[in-house]
Amino acid sequence: MLDNKEFEDRSLLIVGGAGFVGSNLAVKLLEHNPRKLTIVDNLLSSDVSNIPDHPAVDFVFGSITDDEILRKLPEDLDYAWHLSCYHGNQSSIHDPFADHENNTLTSLKLFERLRHSNSLRKVVYAAAGCAVAEKTFDDPTATTEDAPVSLYHDSPYSISKLIGELYGNYYWTRHKLPIVKARFQNVYGPREILGAGRWRGTPHTVWRNVTPTFIWKSLNQEALPLDNGGNASRDFIFVEDMARGLMACALNGETGGVYNLASGVETSILELATLINEMTGNPTPPDIKPARDWDRSGKRFGSTEKSKSMLGFEAKVGLREGIEKTVTWTRENQARIQTCIAQHDYFMARLS
Repeated sequence: MLDNKEFEDRSLLIVGGAGFVGSNLAVKLLEHNPRKLTIVDNLLSSDVSNIPDHPAVDFVFGSITDDEILRKLPEDLDYAWHLSCYHGNQSSIHDPFADHENNTLTSLKLFERLRHSNSLRKVVYAAAGCAVAEKTFDDPTATTEDAPVSLYHDSPYSISKLIGELYGNYYWTRHKLPIVKARFQNVYGPREILGAGRWRGTPHTVWRNVTPTFIWKSLNQEALPLDNGGNASRDFIFVEDMARGLMACALNGETGGVYNLASGVETSILELATLINEMTGNPTPPDIKPARDWDRSGKRFGSTEKSKSMLGFEAKVGLREGIEKTVTWTRENQARIQTCIAQHDYFMARLS
């Protein structure tokens, strides 16, 4: 159980707090009346409209790799969440150097800065479940936190996320940085704005995650693209559950530990597409495509046993309910999303 009083009158930090997950976390934290919530975000793949309008919020525009921003972080921080990243596997494949700058270097510089804090109770790092999941298209088993880690990976994003865990382990063992690693599964829900941020050289600047892409295309009665016939599967977790899980990591996570934040339910991409088309009334049949040439992690889902027993966390929102809420939010924010998509139309046209 979360102690509603623990974040009250605390100094909190979210790196990447204007993003999809970060902004949902910020909204939840503000319900607990913190003294100050510092949000650092360079808006590379996020939108300033996601930042809550609240007197406790101090928004700092820029990258956490900026030495001046690091120097000016509050000295009295109680809790920090490191959620910034170079969003998406395929964007990282397109530009590994940008991924390094916005995934790997952010973790190293932030951890180095935070190790000097005397007030810090916990740092929560957004790790990636895909980086440790077994690469299989057969029947998968739930990926546990102690699953073996391969040295062969499908994308720089996956590599960077593992390096972040390794740096976290180093700073915990060497400097006692009170870090907890939260392994994300496939998060979806409101505030994920397609096309938010700056052009990153690839159409995946817009078409980032499968759920918002499918919902947008389905609402516009377009064919949903099913790579490998939709045979792949993922563990989908609603973003409000993810926010609760990140708070549970901060309050109940063992320093140096790692926890899956997962639904524990395996859902195929075909099942996801069918559900979304049903909810939007999209009559257009899916577009069956070949498998993606870079992707070997076909089917996966996360084990929930450790997070349930040690964090007291389990997902509450089922996929049908979560998709319904996300479709509603997307309908209500179509103009906002369309504006973000349109800012990249010129660049996407040049690639076609």
